[in-house]
Amino acid sequence: MTPHDASDAIDAGDTVAAADTIDVRPITASDLPDWLRAVKTGFLQQPVVSDQEIENRAPGVIPARTLGAFDGSRCVATFRSFPQELTAVGGAAVPADAISSVTVSPTHRRRGLLTRMMKADLAAARERGDVVATLIAAEYPIYGRYGFGPATTVTEWTIDVPRTGFDPRRAGPDDGGRIDLLDAEDVRKTGPELHERLRRGRPGAIDRDDRWWQINTGLLRFGNGPWKEPFYAAYRSASGEVEGLVSYTADDDWGDSNQPRSTAEAKWLLAVTPAAERALWGYLCSIDWVTRVKSGRLAPDDLLPHFLPDPRAARLTNQSDWLWVRILDVVRALEVRTYGAAGTLVLDVRDESGPDGGRFRLRAAPDGTATCVPTTEEADLSLSIADLATLWLGDESAVRLAALGRVRERREGAAALADALLRTSRRPWCPDIF
Repeated sequence: MTPHDASDAIDAGDTVAAADTIDVRPITASDLPDWLRAVKTGFLQQPVVSDQEIENRAPGVIPARTLGAFDGSRCVATFRSFPQELTAVGGAAVPADAISSVTVSPTHRRRGLLTRMMKADLAAARERGDVVATLIAAEYPIYGRYGFGPATTVTEWTIDVPRTGFDPRRAGPDDGGRIDLLDAEDVRKTGPELHERLRRGRPGAIDRDDRWWQINTGLLRFGNGPWKEPFYAAYRSASGEVEGLVSYTADDDWGDSNQPRSTAEAKWLLAVTPAAERALWGYLCSIDWVTRVKSGRLAPDDLLPHFLPDPRAARLTNQSDWLWVRILDVVRALEVRTYGAAGTLVLDVRDESGPDGGRFRLRAAPDGTATCVPTTEEADLSLSIADLATLWLGDESAVRLAALGRVRERREGAAALADALLRTSRRPWCPDIF
């Protein structure tokens, strides 16, 4: 897994049947160099694969879950999945089929290759017992036709440091905590436990394995470009406990009259308390020579602008859908999460691209738990499996989707009840790319 493997789609058509000569199959160890070359071709990266890259990537590839489409000896389409845990509303860890490295070479589009690979992978995921499949969609129109729906959003901010209103003479956090600089080795020791604390409380967050920490601290390197070593800073509370970490880089930019105007960019920031988050943003805005701070991918309801004395110093520079979810087991997906109110809904779920639809009675109890069973009762709400995925993590409103014509009320007030049951007080967030 690397940040460069996040895009998922080159094949936007898949309307013409693939030629019989194109073989879609799991790759073998000897296929890996050509498969990686095809991945890079799809993502418009230099199609050069070094022996070192093959050696570094091989342990993260599960051959049975790594598909290639081969036209003769050349790999012309790629698809990879791997095990993942996704945090549901309420904190339960849900087994997920994480999909990545999806490409179709420009010479082989509209031959059904993505459809063949996707159907094979999702069928295997159901057989394993995965509750959902996940991906980060590079292009919006592609994955809805496979039952995926956008389930989380990310935002990015740019902070104009001189406008923040921070006192440039402040020495650090004023809550008894402190900021310490760390080395990469320290981050690999401290980061995993901190991230686990974060993801257990944030719907939409996913797990990070040891390879993630190795890749994102430079111990394991991929690709053709150079690694730029970031800085790492930790916030320790007054008790000495690490409650926040940030990885950031900075450029070396000087303006007229030899004035510094450097930009610090947060690569990732983890904070399990508002105090830690406030202190880390304050730290980034206090670094000498830094006149601008880029936030990286944050939750859509992140507190960042309001940590600043002048919130207008933070400008929203990007907002986009992020994690897409495909529900593979409606009953388990609806029973594993918690609910904000008590009530009963009968959902008529359409699944035109798979076997996961049907009619289900969801009954949420006052304690937040729920039961879900197939039923023949009259439906209260009709929707697609993709729109159910969009609602499942609590970010979207059924009332909004009904206004858009994507959800149909069979009983008056059913969409409002769905919002009362499903929506969350804090919006779901997936900070990762895969």
